[in-house]
Amino acid sequence: MPTPSASSLAPRDLVHPIVAGLISVIVNYGGTFILVFQAAKVAGLDPALTASWVWSVSIGVGVTGLLLSWAAREPIITAWSTPAAAFLVTALATTPYAEAIGAYLLSAAAFVALGLSGYFDKAIRLIPPGVAAGLLAGILLPFGIGAFGGMNLDPLLTAWLILAYVALKRYTARYAVVGILVSGLALLLLQNRVDLSGLTLAFAAPVYTAPAFSLNSLLSVALPLFLITLTGQYMPGMLVLRNDGFKTSANPIVTVTGLGSLLMAPFGSHAFNLAAITAAICTGKEAHDDPAKRWVAGIAAGIFYILVGVFGVTLAAVFMALPATFITTLAGLALLGTIGGSLASALADPKAREAALITFLAAAANIKLFGIGGAFWGLVIGLAAHALLNGRLPRRAPQPRPGAAGKEMVK
Repeated sequence: MPTPSASSLAPRDLVHPIVAGLISVIVNYGGTFILVFQAAKVAGLDPALTASWVWSVSIGVGVTGLLLSWAAREPIITAWSTPAAAFLVTALATTPYAEAIGAYLLSAAAFVALGLSGYFDKAIRLIPPGVAAGLLAGILLPFGIGAFGGMNLDPLLTAWLILAYVALKRYTARYAVVGILVSGLALLLLQNRVDLSGLTLAFAAPVYTAPAFSLNSLLSVALPLFLITLTGQYMPGMLVLRNDGFKTSANPIVTVTGLGSLLMAPFGSHAFNLAAITAAICTGKEAHDDPAKRWVAGIAAGIFYILVGVFGVTLAAVFMALPATFITTLAGLALLGTIGGSLASALADPKAREAALITFLAAAANIKLFGIGGAFWGLVIGLAAHALLNGRLPRRAPQPRPGAAGKEMVK
């Protein structure tokens, strides 16, 4: 994949990746950010500390995603760790906040060490393409189902978005995702379902919290936080990039996001990392027909995250004011192309088809054991099936030569 230059981008090349970046940000804040507020409430944080958490995680995600996308010229979308936020809703009930900050620092330091070691990248390269594609399709399947499941809760809005998507796909496929975003917001405004009258713009201010360290927080917060983020975010996130043909090394991504988490932890950020679900919105052909121009989506998403971070809780509340049905339907329709492409790739090789199908179903089942989410278990089951059905796992893929299509970022 050739490295594009800024001069090769025409104005018309910017619309789709910018919209893709915006949708990924809307889906993140509108879909999962409530977990951060729930965890803050459980921890007993005051409004200033809660706003600092929003500021630190938003700014950190925005800056790291922007820098990585610019450096790699690939759509590297970063996000906060959603499974970790869900974990903290429970963990912060029994952990002093200062000790939680210390645990965030330890977890982030572990990611920096992992990125510098290079082992994570080596492990990713061992995963068979069919298993990787099946895993991604399984992870995304619930979002595709959710796009149509909204018919039970909000039939008019859901039907409007689906019909708009199909019609736009028929007559102007390039503008399908842009169209459903604009038409959906227009319908919500006509129905007076987005009430922003009580919102006022206010700048967020970071609040420093001195970390404290204990064996209890190390074992009960730092270690689970590291494992959950590694298996639930970084691993599927890298597979999203690989599935869409991007070959950037995992090492600098893990290192940079780990360093960012380390810097932002004292201000409340629990962890940020490579995105998985929202990344797929920006890495597929919906973002741009030309893969070499999709990196703009990473820049756009980074800028939007930074804007939200500057205004803290205010703009996060704007995204969260959107109806849940709108968020789930928008996300599912934006991911349809990726789901279809992943399934096609997973089932393309007859010899690996059975293992890929097992991986797909196991990941879609969202198995949760020992506090570890479905992406990890789907991968484990898929790799075991591949090894048993084919006799062995494939050897590590050879590193691409400098200048080849699969370029690497400098470590």
